[in-house]
Formats: sequence, structure tokens, C-alpha cells
Amino acid sequence: MQPEAIPETLADPEVDLISPMLRRDGDSWTAGFRGLTLRTALQPIYSISHKRTIGYEALIRAQDPDLSNVLPIHLFELPSSDAENLLLDRLCRYLHMQNYSGIEDQLNWLFLNVSPRAVTSGSQADSFFGNLLAKTKLPPHRIVIEIVEQPTDDADRLRDTVAYYRELGCLTAIDDFGAGHSNFERIWNLSPDIVKLDRKLLTRATEDHKARQILNGIVSLLHQSGCLVLLEGVETSDQAMIAIDAGVDFVQGFYFCRPSTDLASLSNAPTDFDQLLQDYKARHQITQDPTRYLADFFWNDFQNATKLLQADTCMAQACRDLLNHRPVSRCYLADSQGVQIEDTLISDTGSRGLDPRFKPLESTSKADWYRQQYLRQALAQPGKLHVTAPYLCVTGAYMCVTLSLCFTHHDKQRVLCCDILANAPQ
Repeated sequence: MQPEAIPETLADPEVDLISPMLRRDGDSWTAGFRGLTLRTALQPIYSISHKRTIGYEALIRAQDPDLSNVLPIHLFELPSSDAENLLLDRLCRYLHMQNYSGIEDQLNWLFLNVSPRAVTSGSQADSFFGNLLAKTKLPPHRIVIEIVEQPTDDADRLRDTVAYYRELGCLTAIDDFGAGHSNFERIWNLSPDIVKLDRKLLTRATEDHKARQILNGIVSLLHQSGCLVLLEGVETSDQAMIAIDAGVDFVQGFYFCRPSTDLASLSNAPTDFDQLLQDYKARHQITQDPTRYLADFFWNDFQNATKLLQADTCMAQACRDLLNHRPVSRCYLADSQGVQIEDTLISDTGSRGLDPRFKPLESTSKADWYRQQYLRQALAQPGKLHVTAPYLCVTGAYMCVTLSLCFTHHDKQRVLCCDILANAPQ
């Protein structure tokens, strides 16, 4: 059932206007809009650390009178005015909340998508959602309002509206972060509780190792911004491993569970996170943590080099064995303040890999490396060989791993460093 006509502007509150558009259908509720039947589908969202469901995203499903499915994108193209667009948005939220209020779950979140056009329409003091919370008896702290990540004509109104939901007691989330219009400025302006990463980031990370490192960096930056991170679109075990390795908090996708309109069965959806995490730990030990093997392999050569340096042997002779290893790019020495002593020794491999475009960065005489973690770690633990994860080296813009060892020379601390190319030339 739908109203005879939709007014150009919608009065607040409008819960009573929308209520007749909902009807009971067995154990759940449906809604009518433009001759279509709307249903709620829920897809579980999981916490990797908790190894269980922590929420559900509500998705709309529509069918025409012939019971043929209508894609959501086509459903949301039907409104012919801002008022009707706002009505459809609120109808979907009303339907989802009415259905969720009937589920025997007093703990987990309900994620609700809100159209940016609807968010920036009407007044901030709009009382519709507050009345809807009261009618469905859902506590506001169990609702996560998702704002789709796309440009808006009124950034101030969007910020005020997000603040309104937060004042009600709801959580807020930015959806599809990493899509075409994403930027951290919106994160800073809106301060969401949760950021949902666009599935394209995961697709690229699946195909490209560099994109995987970028994904890890984005997750780290979002965490530093005070946001929990959800990665959606996980469809394979490999993508689940990428999500775990990236450090995201929550995951969602077909690999775990597909959206379902059978709401009663969702709480029984099995997901074996114990086995998944066990597989990750085994894989991480073998492929993601090479530092132990590198330290063991180079330990004797580092010991010999530092003993020769302590005996006042020149750098070139002391580091000869280290530089003879094919992956080794260069060796250099720093004092206790991180300032480099003497020039860098470049191996044959390093010389072949020099890119003339980065020649201004090659000379590192008296460079200060104290900011680098490998330098500070070595100084903090003398006698222990430290190994970094792969990173971009500033001396040539190539990916490398650095080994560092602090030793004493004439009562002064010295740190011997050795760069290994992450992708050594054959």
C-alpha cells in the first residue's frame, strides 16, 4: 500500500505517514512503494578478534508484482522529487528497524544506509528518526548510521546531520571509503566511529602487492584517526587473509555469509574463525615474517664485520663479505646520534640498480638516520641484529629491508646498517 500522492515537502514527524506503507508478512515485515514489494535482507558483520558477529547491515530487496527482482540501484532511481527520495530513504530505514526489533538479539549493531541526498535534506532537528527509535523500541546505541562516501553540495549540513545522529546516541560510519571521492578531510570533518573500506581496495590488494601495502597503511592511518575499520566485499580465503593481515577490525562479505531475507536463520550462520586464524598464523609464520631467517642468515657476517671494525679495519674490508651477497645493496655506519660516518659502500648489485632519476639522493655522507626505527632499536638493544619490514628507501626510492647492529668502538656506540633489496635483480 502506498499514499495516493506524495507531497512536495514532508512534515516532521512523518512516522504516521509511513506506517500504512508497512504490512506484516509472516514473521517479518514488508513495505509497498510504487507497486513494488520491499523486504529487509541482513548480512552479518564480524569482528576478527572476537571471532563472532557484532552487527548486521540492512539491505533492501525489491520485487515487482510478477515476483521479479528489482535491483536496488533501479529502485532508488524511481523517486521523481527530493520529497519522494526522502520518503523512500525513510521507508527503508523504518522497514529495517521494524524487522530488526523483532529479532532476538539484544547486543549487536544494525547498520543502516542513509542517502547523502536525504541526509542533507530537511532540518537538522528532524524528529523522524528519534520517533522511529521510540516506536521500534531499538536503543540508539545499537544503530550505526552509514553515510555513503560521495560529494555533497552542503558539507556543513552533512556535518550537522551526522552530529544530530550522534547526539541521539547512534554510531556513525563512512561507507565506501576508498572509492572515487574519498579523502581524509571528510574523516577529520565528520569524525565517524567506523569507516567501511570500499571493496575495490581489497580487489586491488588481491592482485597487487604494492596495493596491499597501501591498504595496510590506510588502515593504520584510520586507526590513528580514532576510527574502527571494516573491510567489506571479502569473497575468498585469500582476501580474508589480506583483511586479517591489514589489521582491520571487522569484515563482511560472501566468504563469510551472503545477505538473506530469512532473518530468523542468520544467528545460526556458521563461521569458523578459529580455523581461519589458525591458517593465518601458519601462513604468517612462513611467508610474512622473514626477519628471523634473515637475522640467522646474516648473523655471522655481521659479527665478523663488527669485530673487524672494532680492530680499526677500514669499512670496505670489514664489510666485504656482507657486500658480496647478491641481495645486499649497501652498508653504512652511524654514530650514537644516528649521524652517518664515512660514505656509503655500494655493492655491485646496488650499483646496477641505481636509477639516475634519483641521483640527488645517492650521497648520504653525514646523513642523520636517527628517525629511522632500525637505528633506535639497535641503540636500545646493543648486540642484537634487528631486521625491518620492507619499506621505501629514501636514498633511491626502492623497496628494501634494513639490518642493523649496535656495537662498541673505542667506548663509543656505533651502528652498522645493511640494506637488502626487497626485489633483488637476477
